Amino acid sequence: MATNFLVHEKIWFDKFKYDDAERKFYEQMNGPVAGTPRQSSGPGASSGPGGDHSELIVRIASLEVENQNLRGVVQDLQQAISRLEARLSTLEKSSPTHRATAPQTQHVSPMRQVEAPTKKAATPAEDDEDNDIDLFGSDEEEEDKETARLREERLRQYAEKKAKKPSLVAKSSILLDVKPWDDETDMGQLEACVRSIQLDGLVWGGSKLVPVGYGIRKLQIQCVVEDDKVGTDLLEEEITKFEEHVQSVDIAAFNKI
Repeated sequence: MATNFLVHEKIWFDKFKYDDAERKFYEQMNGPVAGTPRQSSGPGASSGPGGDHSELIVRIASLEVENQNLRGVVQDLQQAISRLEARLSTLEKSSPTHRATAPQTQHVSPMRQVEAPTKKAATPAEDDEDNDIDLFGSDEEEEDKETARLREERLRQYAEKKAKKPSLVAKSSILLDVKPWDDETDMGQLEACVRSIQLDGLVWGGSKLVPVGYGIRKLQIQCVVEDDKVGTDLLEEEITKFEEHVQSVDIAAFNKI
């Protein structure tokens, strides 16, 4: 297993050559290091068999340590993959729809092909525990509830704000000309009769007497009405009920407010 893994790795097998070259360079610059066997500088000089054997032993020991470390790493990876496969198998059993639609996942490892763990029959207690696991539906359900709650809260706040806001009421300003029968009509009494008309959406304003001719004066009176509640026809009808004082009613001006 470790050999197959090392095939894919680049290990510095020639490191001892570079170490020897580096040692020779520093020996030429600074002299031989204490405790290091002196190399002969003549042609054909080479290190003795004892030195090569000791260096080889050191390199082999180093490779053994690295091999042990790599074995430990590989074992950890194998255990992690086994745990992940077991977890995936549990999730597939707890979600029939996901198991039916999800494609098969192939696990490819550069070191070796990991065998799937042996499945054993699940007990009823384990089935109940697996059915309780829901990694996807729970969050979505909580999110949907939270979204619905926020929407209802905003709608309620909007309705309250709209209810507090006064609605726009269409109003009109009307100037009426109320004409008496003759110059002997009591205009004060006539105005009192007109102002006695009280209707929802009707507010009386200022008034004045305007000469018409031959000593006759007409009552010109201002009022404000809500269009949905009071109309001009209703005003004329109510004023002309005072037949003893009122001859006719005309609309002198009509303006929307």
